[in-house]
Order: sequence, then structure tokens, then C-alpha cells
Amino acid sequence: MTVLDEAPGEPTDARGRVAELHEIRARALAGPSEKATRAQHAKGKLTARERIELLLDPGSFREVEQLRRHRATGFGLEEKKPYTDGVITGWGMVEGRTVFVYAHDFRIFGGALGEAHATKIHKIMDMAIAAGAPLVSLNDGAGARIQEGVSALAGYGGIFQRNTRASGVIPQISVMLGPCAGGAAYSPALTDFVFMVRDTSQMFITGPDVVKAVTGEEITQNGLGGADVHAETSGVCHFAYDDEETCIAEVRYLLSLLPQNNRENPPRVDSQDAADRRSDVLLDLVPADGNRPYDMAKVIEEIVDDGEYLEVHERWARNIICALARMDGQVVGIVANQPQALAGVLDIEASEKAARFVQMCDAFNIPIVTFLDVPGFLPGVDQEHGGIIRHGAKLLYAYCNATVPRISLILRKAYGGAYIVMDSQSIGADLTYAWPTNEIAVMGAEGAANVIFRRQIAEAEDPEAMRKRMVKEYKSELMHPYYAAERGLVDDVIDPAETREVLIRSLAMLQTKHADLPSRKHGNPPQ
Repeated sequence: MTVLDEAPGEPTDARGRVAELHEIRARALAGPSEKATRAQHAKGKLTARERIELLLDPGSFREVEQLRRHRATGFGLEEKKPYTDGVITGWGMVEGRTVFVYAHDFRIFGGALGEAHATKIHKIMDMAIAAGAPLVSLNDGAGARIQEGVSALAGYGGIFQRNTRASGVIPQISVMLGPCAGGAAYSPALTDFVFMVRDTSQMFITGPDVVKAVTGEEITQNGLGGADVHAETSGVCHFAYDDEETCIAEVRYLLSLLPQNNRENPPRVDSQDAADRRSDVLLDLVPADGNRPYDMAKVIEEIVDDGEYLEVHERWARNIICALARMDGQVVGIVANQPQALAGVLDIEASEKAARFVQMCDAFNIPIVTFLDVPGFLPGVDQEHGGIIRHGAKLLYAYCNATVPRISLILRKAYGGAYIVMDSQSIGADLTYAWPTNEIAVMGAEGAANVIFRRQIAEAEDPEAMRKRMVKEYKSELMHPYYAAERGLVDDVIDPAETREVLIRSLAMLQTKHADLPSRKHGNPPQ
């Protein structure tokens, strides 16, 4: 018999029933026990409700199915039927805009997913898709509830199917605040962004014990699937932070840069940073010598509003930067080569990182600005055998398929296929600008001269002097700063100090851009 069953002595009038309701809700809000709460805090982790309070605007959370309990029997489950069944679901506001959320409660069954637990998540996901609002999952669960068998596994299938249906329709953000093992790890991988907290969150398909049994390798949970591993090595994690409070605050910031759904534009804000602000410092930030490195992040800071931007995958594939920022209050996605890392070349990981970012921007109506300083694709047996052709094609496909406003700016080098792939005019960039320091060519002058003038150099009395003369000739003929502009491949060569104003005016013009893709079920992008 439950507290909801009719029994002698139970309240029968409305006031009594309401009092009973408040008592039941108080128990659901309190959780299983104070001991379980202390154990959660002892691990340096917040409870599910504490996390929701940090994520949402104060007093805005409206819970759904708070009184839900499982119906499973066997293995002692019939004796333990806590309210919420280990997951809290509902909606609230983030800076006044609706956001749906579900949060695993590790204090109840270790946050493990059972049939009722899964059904609650399915429902809130369906509500988010129907309402056209972002979905944030606060993950802290031990995987499938073993006592419920295959019913629990089927629950994951329903989540994956909804993750896929919502992809590109509403923003989906996964916040990893505890363990996530086995098939459960695939849901975050299907979402747009993954946040992790160091030391307390881990993600892996097979845990350290299984790895040791199969391969003999010994490794810790954090060493196998911790935040730093996924932020730096695997690329599974987009953002990693030291504590939950900072992590959840950054989730709120990211949400402020995203639209509610794919039918809306990102929220625009009033900017106090003048649209026509000159940035003379840019003249000194970027050396004219193409062999000298510099920090592209400082270039971005000079151009965007108030020098603020949110870098995605900051610690993975550092030779390319992907960031969200504002220009004159409008959200833009920035893709930029980073000369400080691998000279800014494109490789397998950089191509994958940028391709996913371009797709995300295109899905959510975020204009894309691309800063080029790229010497080409990274040569090497490992890259070729690893499929650089296939992976590089992902970036090419993403740009070619994007219909949002696209502007590219060539700061310095733009060589070979990498120049084409990085949103050149020939693959559909709406506007292409260049600085007077640009060098657009099939390859560097030295390499080109060695190929074209091989015989003359070899037969010369002074081969080195002849090589230098041929390099200078090639540069003056085919690589001068106005060569591409003279042939219509660059719309204008601009003063670097005026870059911000030029980009903002161009984005304003492109705001009403409309482009249709051919009618099709979907494309077949390179994998």
C-alpha cells in the first residue's frame, strides 16, 4: 500500500488531501536521505537539484513527473520505490528564455537508468522538441539499471533516437558531472556540446577493469576517460572546468549565444563597442614574414566586441580556432588558423573540429567568419594513412553545404588545397577580403620555384643565386598581394585597421541572405 492508496484514517477532505500532497512533495524534494546527500557532497559533487538551481534563473524551474516511481519487481526493487526514480525533469528560464533540463540524481540508484527513469527523459526531450527550446542534460549516472534488464537498455535507444531527431533543430548540451559509461556515453556524443568537470566526471565505453582484462593495460578512470583526456586527446569534450559552479555558469553563457531553435536567429544585444572602431594594433600583431608565428587569438580579440569570445574545443586540435563571439551585438562563428600551433596547417583533427563547428553554426543560423593563414595540409605517412583526404573533405563539405552568411579574410598565407577548403570564394563564400600581406598561391614561392625552374637552377653557375632570383620572380609575378583581387578571387584588399568595420558592414548586408539547397532527403557527407 502506498501513501496514495485509500485507507482508514487518511484525509478525505480537500484540505487534508492538499496537506498530504505537500508532505509527499517535501519528501520528493528532500531526496532519499541526508546521509546520501552528505556522501554526494563528500565527493565534491552537488545534488541534482542544486545543479538545476545554478543553471536556471531563480524560481523559474517547473518540474515534470516529480511523483513518478518505477513499477519493476524482483531483486528487492519492489521494496524501494523513491519518487522521481533518480532523474529530475522539467523546464525553466536562462536569462528569461525557456530551457528544458533533466538531471540524474546519483543518490537514487546511483542515477542508473530504468524504464520509468527513461520514460521521463523521453517525455522532456519530446517537450523540448515540440516547444522549440534548448535541452540541457546534467549527467551523473551509473548506466543502465541492471535489475531491470533489457527494459533499461531499450530506454537508451529512445534517448538516442530523440537526440538524433533533435539534432540541428534545438541546441542540445550535455554536462558531465559524474560517471558515464557504456552505451550511455553515446547520448552526449550525439549532442551539440559536451561539458566536463575535472576529477569528478568520466566518460568511456569500457572501464579500466575491462581494459585490463582484455588488453592487460592498467589505467585509472580519469586517465582513461577524464575531462582532460577528452578535452585534449579524443576531442569528445568541448569544454572542461575545475568545478561544477564554473562549468554550469559557462553553460548559461553558451546558451546566451545560441538561438532557441533552428527557426530563430541567435539573440542580439546592444554593443557599446563602436562598429567603426579602428584597430591599428593589428598592423603590428601579424608579421609580414610568413615564416614568423603569432597568436591568432589576439587578432580575434581585437576584432570582436569587447575582445570577448567563447572558444570551442580550445585544447584539442590547437592549430585551428573555433569560437563564438559577437560583432556589433550579432553572434558570429569564427574559424581561424592558429600559426602558433603546427604553423596553422590543416590536419585530420583540425579538419574534423572545424567541420563540426561549421555545421553547428549553419544549423543554428550563425554567420561564419573565416580567418586564413594556412600553409597547406600537414604532410606525412600518418596523415595519409589516417585518411586526411576523407577527413579534410568533411570540412570542405561543411562549408559547401552551409547557407548562412559566410565571409573569409586572408591575413597572410593561403596555399594549395587548404586555401580552397577554408571557405574560398570558389566554394561559396559570400565575400572574400584580404590584407595587403596576403599570399595566395598553389604553394610557397620557394617550393614553386624549385619545381618550375628546376633545370635552370641545376644548370646555373651559381645555383643558389639562380634559385633566389627565380623565387623573387615567381613572387612578383604570381604572389603579389593584388594578384587574386585582379582576377576577382578576392572582393577587396583592405587596411587591417579597418577589418572590424568592414566585417560588421558586410554582415549587416548579408543579414537577409536566403539560399536554398537542392531538394533531397539528406546528403551523404564523407565519414
